[in-house]
Amino acid sequence: MSFTTLITVDELDANLDNPRYVTFDCRHELTNPDFGDTEYARSHLPHAHFASVDRDLAAPPNGSNGRHPLPDVETFAAWLGSKGVTDGIQVVGYDNAAGVYASRLWWMLRWLGHDAVAVLDGGWEAWLRAGKPTTQDVPQAKPRTFAPRVRDVNVDAHYVLENLESEKMLVIDARSNDRFHGQNETIDPVAGHIPGALNRLFRNNVSEEGLFRPGEELRREFEILIGGTPVRNVVHQCGSGVSACHNLLAMELAGMSGSRLYPGSWSEWIADPDRPVATD
Repeated sequence: MSFTTLITVDELDANLDNPRYVTFDCRHELTNPDFGDTEYARSHLPHAHFASVDRDLAAPPNGSNGRHPLPDVETFAAWLGSKGVTDGIQVVGYDNAAGVYASRLWWMLRWLGHDAVAVLDGGWEAWLRAGKPTTQDVPQAKPRTFAPRVRDVNVDAHYVLENLESEKMLVIDARSNDRFHGQNETIDPVAGHIPGALNRLFRNNVSEEGLFRPGEELRREFEILIGGTPVRNVVHQCGSGVSACHNLLAMELAGMSGSRLYPGSWSEWIADPDRPVATD
């Protein structure tokens, strides 16, 4: 069985020793770059490799490409292969933030044409609540060749700018409502949002326990949000192209496949002072 969106704690536990599974620990904190490495060293799921949001799931920022620009395709593909990912491998990602960082891994695998990738529903907390095993052992991967098949699932700043007033694009911003409205901005140097964007905080996709809400509930809410806009015309963004992937995963769970990501997101958008900013 292939998991393409979510996998439960029990389902992953039953496959901990399955050689066709590769699991990644994606724990991260935006304001503490050492958090993920530290927590992984302290304890993680058996056989899980660490995936750094800053180093592995992003390229180095240069001041104009956002805080978490996408890595070069060949670089990311080589990293995946070094961890044992290839065709026929089930990839699983987990974190301790309701799936927000694991969903970035999920989206990036699909970007390169690998559908057998899932987020652990409930993440690290759900695993611990269930009393499942943890370890400090670092696994040794059997390197394989990962052949990327890049899909047209993302847009760039030029596309967003050119379509600001076009019916061909509807932007959904996954950041908190106060940051969207230019209030309490503590991460980026310019506050506000892309003109015309709608706001949906990614955490609205999960329950208080951090589990994704039922697909039919998510579908109703996204249908109200986007109205009659075709799903293909929906573009997701956030601060740096990470939490936006959570909304992409939620739409997939809702049976609304085909929306796209603006990876550079707000942190790239504001790097050019000529790009318009809204706060209303």
